[in-house]
Amino acid sequence: MNELSSTDVFLRHRELLFSIVYNILGSVADTEDVLQETWLAWSGRAGIENPRAYLVRVAVNAALARRTTINRRKEEYVGPWLPEPVITPVDPVEQAETVSLAVLVVLETLTPLERAVFVLHEVFGYSHPEIAELVDRTPAAVRQLAHRAREHVQARRPRFAADPRVQEEVTQRFVDAIVGGDLNALMQVLAPDVTLWADGGGKARAAGLHPVQGRDRIARLIVGDADRRPIEQLDVRYRRINGDPSAVLLSGDTLFAVIVLDVDGDEITGIYAVTNPEKLTHLDVTR
Repeated sequence: MNELSSTDVFLRHRELLFSIVYNILGSVADTEDVLQETWLAWSGRAGIENPRAYLVRVAVNAALARRTTINRRKEEYVGPWLPEPVITPVDPVEQAETVSLAVLVVLETLTPLERAVFVLHEVFGYSHPEIAELVDRTPAAVRQLAHRAREHVQARRPRFAADPRVQEEVTQRFVDAIVGGDLNALMQVLAPDVTLWADGGGKARAAGLHPVQGRDRIARLIVGDADRRPIEQLDVRYRRINGDPSAVLLSGDTLFAVIVLDVDGDEITGIYAVTNPEKLTHLDVTR
């Protein structure tokens, strides 16, 4: 059997590398840049016994370096910052390494190294000694980082993930209430302490410069916004975004917004609305 070329080896691991780096960065464009750096470090090299370990090591460390640039952009960002949404498969096996948008928001509050350790251990199943080799730390230091990150995430995400069927039903009820301009129906589906994160990046209409809290305030804000831009003129499609059943809104052929809901029971506790066109250009909702 012929030995695989360096390109074939890289392509064989590209999906894994993309998933790891994206979950560390939350940015598709930056992830692609890191993968390009990883390819340049890999191409032309020979005699590497464990290509997967080498590629993951290069990609993770490049992602950690890239976090500095992303954090600087976030400081100058207009309004709430949300990760770039990605469309994910329905297949539960393929979704095993998918992190929800809500969890990615929590991961933004970790240090870069804590986030990398959390992603590698909790999402991809790397052991502490394996991670230690990847990030040039001792296993004891990695265990401490993993413990701190896990406690931090669990404190902010204590609930179990919602049943996808329930989440899909609640999402449809939410959209139907908006399309119908039904304030009462909207109030019924929102939890009293619901929070809205609207990421327009200063380039699209959003709910303000800060997250909005409270059922009454959010319901009236959404209905009022729908009155200014009739949502019935938008094409609503349902896709899985970062593993969750979600709504995608199009105005003609232009992607207008992605709406992902955080659901507890049959109530919405969090609304994540991405309208910044720069964060939507990579999405293909035609499939």
